[in-house]
Amino acid sequence: MRPPRETRPAPAVTRSLPEIQPEATPPEASAEPARGRSPMRRLSPLRRLWPYVLRQRKLVAGALVFLLLASLTTLSLPIAVRRVVDHGFSGGTTFIDTYFAMLAVLSAVLAVASAGRYYFVITIGERVVADLRRDVFAHVLKLSPGFYDRNLSGEIVSRLTADTTQIKSAVGATASLALRNAILFVGAVAMMAWTSPGLSVIVIAAIPLIIGPLIAFGRSVRARSRAAQDRLADASAYAGEAIAASRIVQAFTAEPIATARFGQAADEAFEAARRSVVARAFLTAFAIFLITFSIVAVLWVGAGRVVAGTMTAGTLGQFLFYAVFAASSLGQLSEVWNDLTAAAGAADRLSELLAEEPEIRSPASRAPLPARALGSVRFENVSFRYPTGGASAPTLEALSFEVRPGETVALVGPSGAGKSTVFALLERFYDPLGGRILVDGVDIRQADLHDLRRRMALVPQEAVVFAGTVRDNIGFGVEGASAADVERAAETAHAAGFVRAMPQGFDTAIGERGVTLSGGQRQRLAIARAVLRDAPILLLDEATSALDAESEVLVQRALERLMEGRTTLVIAHRLATILKADRILVIDGGRIVEEGTHAALVARGGLYARLAELQFSQGMRPAAE
Repeated sequence: MRPPRETRPAPAVTRSLPEIQPEATPPEASAEPARGRSPMRRLSPLRRLWPYVLRQRKLVAGALVFLLLASLTTLSLPIAVRRVVDHGFSGGTTFIDTYFAMLAVLSAVLAVASAGRYYFVITIGERVVADLRRDVFAHVLKLSPGFYDRNLSGEIVSRLTADTTQIKSAVGATASLALRNAILFVGAVAMMAWTSPGLSVIVIAAIPLIIGPLIAFGRSVRARSRAAQDRLADASAYAGEAIAASRIVQAFTAEPIATARFGQAADEAFEAARRSVVARAFLTAFAIFLITFSIVAVLWVGAGRVVAGTMTAGTLGQFLFYAVFAASSLGQLSEVWNDLTAAAGAADRLSELLAEEPEIRSPASRAPLPARALGSVRFENVSFRYPTGGASAPTLEALSFEVRPGETVALVGPSGAGKSTVFALLERFYDPLGGRILVDGVDIRQADLHDLRRRMALVPQEAVVFAGTVRDNIGFGVEGASAADVERAAETAHAAGFVRAMPQGFDTAIGERGVTLSGGQRQRLAIARAVLRDAPILLLDEATSALDAESEVLVQRALERLMEGRTTLVIAHRLATILKADRILVIDGGRIVEEGTHAALVARGGLYARLAELQFSQGMRPAAE
């Protein structure tokens, strides 16, 4: 949704989170999110996903069962290996066969447990991300137009896709590996201490040397991962704009310019990602070196004890297995930590999106609109200025007028006069700075927002058509509309003829933004959508200004049928389309400077008369004259 043509950027919205409450973060902390925080603090954004995980209790329980089974099976393997080495060769082939059969059974159990763990954790990740995407999308749709004035739609889509994919990996496979390796590490260290307390000191001594750099570099990894996600969002945002405007790009032979700009954004995303990878690679190399060195030290000391006869070869083998388990688990934990910190950065970006709070919302104590909608509209001394406008003149200043039920009132004036702002305030996309607006006698700031907007139907200058079928587009916004209702609306809008001529009629797919339709056809679909809504107040925003003469005639006929019995506000630059209006309000500089019928205003010789003379002298002669 784009801001009205006269508008400046909307005010900043207050940040809070309706469903998943973010932790308060001072400005200096948000600039460098990882500096000076504890390890758990740096992963704190992931805790906001916990409510989504808790919804999948059965899947979580299944994942934990198979996770514990796989870990316990793995930890039992070295014990069997020690008994084979120490006793198997002296116990004959029967003893060896028995133990190797047991190892085969353990291998089968491990395989089943690993498969079960994989299924459950991946399913959890997919389900959590699906729920998260749905909630984020639903929240974004509720945000006020001011949010869209400040943000690129491509970046929002990037957060819904790329960032949630990063989180899916963390909630699914990464979290599972983290738990598995944590259990293996703790279990292996405990078994090492039980097997040989002396040798275990060597391995345990290396743990702080690994964990220390892991924590230190984790800060850099998260910050750089966040930067990489931001740069990727920039590239995605530009790609969305360029693809959406591909015809303009090609018409101006600007493909090289667009490609170069996207290439620059993609290169910046690559460079940010490369810096993140460098930090992760250095951390992984450091961890592997310490792990390998500790194992070599264990082998050296243990071999000496076996030679001296103070330790059996099987015991050394068992200890070595546990040392390898502990070392490999700790090494994988370093990689998992990197993935988790990267996912925390993505969760942070999603939390920022969820933290955007609608500036315009229904009040806690609501005044009910009359059960029988009349369609009256009243502006009382309404003043409005866009906050970023600085000391410039207000968009509207002490604007007052009334539209009676069933009346048609046209708003006329030069560009920037404030006409579209009237519509934006009436639909309560913004609130006035002074005065009040009443619909059916109720101040719209006291009414339920959805109830208010359900009483209005908008036909914009640029008809919005979604990818989908004709039926979907006409029925958009009217849940449960029947096929007969949709077709009747199309008939009223003079759209049924060209729709039935399509290959699949009302079930014809019309492409993204209706690229397969003409401007007049798109506009008639927009009118049919307004007909189906059957709202008592109709808002027409220059609905015929961009059409050719033939299309304008058809659309004008459709509009006349739609306006019957409804309160109608019309914004018009083409004065020939409003000759039948009950009243015309001439707005200039945010004020009403003239009011009356077409004939009365022409006779007055003011601003409207000059506009009429300019248009009609250029061949735009009204049909009624």
